[in-house]
Amino acid sequence: MKKNFYLRSALSVILLMHSVISVFSGDVNNFGRLYLDTIGFRPFGLYLAWAVKLIHLFSVFLIWSDRYIKAVSICNMFILILGIYFIHWQNGWYVVGGGTNGIEFNVLLICCFLQLIFTKQEEKCCS
Repeated sequence: MKKNFYLRSALSVILLMHSVISVFSGDVNNFGRLYLDTIGFRPFGLYLAWAVKLIHLFSVFLIWSDRYIKAVSICNMFILILGIYFIHWQNGWYVVGGGTNGIEFNVLLICCFLQLIFTKQEEKCCS
């Protein structure tokens, strides 16, 4: 069994759902054009939105193949930190309950990626 099996499973489901659903629903295009472009990223908003979703999608496969774990984690943490700054910070801490759309979920995901970085990876080779 892979180290951090449950952590990898949870991150994979979250990243898959966050990327695949928004691609098929068209939300990724709306996020790029209707949000990112309007806050100063024009004309790159659409491309940035797609880059985020593709990073999430490819991260799933890299996490399970034990490749580029540090790079995957750093890229996703960077995206999550930018999400906190541009979207969630103004809404406070809570995602639900004491508020809505807050930073708590992003903070938890950042900690999960930190755990992946700092867990010693399995040896690849056998004698």
